[in-house]
Amino acid sequence: MSGFGGKTAIVGAGATEFSRQAGRTELQLACEAIRDALADAGLTAADVDGIVSYTIDPVEETELVRSVGFQEIAFSSRIPYGGGGSMGTLLHAAAANASGAADVVVAYRAIRARSGASRFGAAKTAASPTANHAGTTAMQWCMPYGVLTPASWMALNATRYMHTYGVTSPDFGRAVVQLRAYAETNPQAWGYKRPMTLEDHQASRWIAEPCIHLLDCCQETDGSVALVITSRERAADLPNRPAYIGAAATAGLFEQEIASDHYRPDLSVMDGSVALARRLFDDAGFRRDELDAAMVYDAFSPLLLMQLEALGFCGLGEAKDFVADGNLALDGMLPTNTNGGLIGEGYIHGLNLVLEAVRQLRGTAVNQVPDARQVLVTASRTGAILTSE
Repeated sequence: MSGFGGKTAIVGAGATEFSRQAGRTELQLACEAIRDALADAGLTAADVDGIVSYTIDPVEETELVRSVGFQEIAFSSRIPYGGGGSMGTLLHAAAANASGAADVVVAYRAIRARSGASRFGAAKTAASPTANHAGTTAMQWCMPYGVLTPASWMALNATRYMHTYGVTSPDFGRAVVQLRAYAETNPQAWGYKRPMTLEDHQASRWIAEPCIHLLDCCQETDGSVALVITSRERAADLPNRPAYIGAAATAGLFEQEIASDHYRPDLSVMDGSVALARRLFDDAGFRRDELDAAMVYDAFSPLLLMQLEALGFCGLGEAKDFVADGNLALDGMLPTNTNGGLIGEGYIHGLNLVLEAVRQLRGTAVNQVPDARQVLVTASRTGAILTSE
């Protein structure tokens, strides 16, 4: 766990459009998002001396340095676990800055999940161009039985969760309806001006019966997001309101996998998120009831409900009621994924959730939480709490 106490801050945020056909390479997308993030921060490429991304990002650092015009990189790192590790970028960037390893760090993700060499939601096999994202060697024990796609990986856990706690598909659907309501007003979102009802959700085709309909799935998106992180002192001289990193943490447990948790004792509980919550709240000293909003990784809707429970916002098996009572809405107890989430806005491997958290703290979000001061951003095993002071 790292309780940074606001010593580091996100001072710039940039993104490309989110589409299904970008018409340009991941390198081009990354450069565009980074250029916009630096302009937003009031900095230049020459100011950057640190880079953080994901292990599965296809952009080579040397090509990025050449293309953006970075002059001298003192620190670079990559985060494993795909979207589940996405908030680890904030942990690495803040740690590099706090330790003096780098003064200005760019964290980015560029992806062509829809138009790339392989559809991101497609089956992963040994011959697949993205087979390296199929998990570790433990996946060999389930792939021969047809567990080949991200949806099917999640379905094993989600089905056990439904059986244990009496959760139904409409329970997941109610969360999706709320996400799509946010997306409907967000011009950046795939779901912009596309209203959706629970009946629409239930009528969409099954991807993995009985737990995942088509509308339970995030988007396969082309695009890029970039963030600029620096010290509190330097942030004070920059043009935009900083989003301070109050705490950042990661929690990888024994027998967890890159994209599946099929070997943990209880598949109905996301115990990686339980451990993450302990680090962010108990260890770092933040309180759940002081949060103004949450951005929770929703690659599939069951993930959202299971994380709400594991993070301690409701008891085990109670997320269905928490959602049904309207607690994810702007006037609820925990406005959640106010950009529409990965399901409603787009899937930039979770980093667009940080983008929305920054907007909330700046007061520039489309679906703005009044006077937002603390926002939680999580993936399944990494997370951060951003503050406005």
